[in-house]
Amino acid sequence: MSKSIVLTGITTTGTPHLGNYAGAIRPAINASKDEQVRPFYFLADYHALIKCNEPARVKQSSLEIAATWLALGLDTENAVFYRQSDVPEILELTWMLTCVTAKGLMNRAHAYKAAVAENGEAEGSDPDKGITMGLFSYPVLMAADILMFNANKVPVGKDQIQHIEMARDIASRFNHIYGEHFVLPEAVLADNAATLLGLDGRKMSKSYNNTIPLFEPEKKLRKLINKIKTNSLEPGEPKDTEGCTLFGIYQAFANPHEVNAIRARYAEGIAWGEMKQVLFEKINDEIAPARERYEALLQAPEHIETQLRLGAEKARAISGPFIKQLREAVGIAPITAG
Repeated sequence: MSKSIVLTGITTTGTPHLGNYAGAIRPAINASKDEQVRPFYFLADYHALIKCNEPARVKQSSLEIAATWLALGLDTENAVFYRQSDVPEILELTWMLTCVTAKGLMNRAHAYKAAVAENGEAEGSDPDKGITMGLFSYPVLMAADILMFNANKVPVGKDQIQHIEMARDIASRFNHIYGEHFVLPEAVLADNAATLLGLDGRKMSKSYNNTIPLFEPEKKLRKLINKIKTNSLEPGEPKDTEGCTLFGIYQAFANPHEVNAIRARYAEGIAWGEMKQVLFEKINDEIAPARERYEALLQAPEHIETQLRLGAEKARAISGPFIKQLREAVGIAPITAG
């Protein structure tokens, strides 16, 4: 019985924070150890070029993110861990798929529509002002990432479901024209994935500049946790856990027994300063061992590069023969007699 293929792309435009860890990285690391599936994880560095024109930032982010996943215990024996740009067959497939993808389908992409709508708010503005072909057609590149390895399942957030649906549409169109080559992928939505609030009480996001970087040194981690916004309730006054940033983050790191104990202390009126200390200790206890490995990896980029290249070799052992098959299917093949 063949293993189910699960594929996850990792954007390379920033430093991982606690929200990334609790919502996506930790579940994916755990899934990498599941021998019942064949997991693929890749650094989406070509995708990064769509919204980032800073070469140093893309390169540094690739280093930090690869180091993060390795430090946290990604199983590179079971999983295929590679850099998108190390698998050139993905870009070749992107063009093949582009040639069967309807422009109307791309017109309906949420990111493109949002950009057009934003332009429309400025009177007399060109609706396509500032919109690159990278932004417009990146769902095709995402489809190529998925279809190159015939992924059965793709874990995504709600905002990415449309892209999996588009990948299915594109694969179906290609299959209709050239024969059955692609599996139709399914989106896997993690309903119980943690969504953490940031320093200001809004969703933790780099765009809000309210994040807590995952591997901050202890002193900086404590300082950031102390900056988390709370209300003015005094010690001894009962406090509500609902919508509380401190409680929400604690819940993502604690076991059910610990969560219930803290919920009781909220009812008793725990002081915010004490709760921040409890939260710091809980996060630091879990992160500290990986932080040490992370710092060591940053000092040994050659080890990270070796892991990525080994992953690329595994990936290309699949993508190479498959792209040859797809070339033949579309008529791009050596001209031979007979």
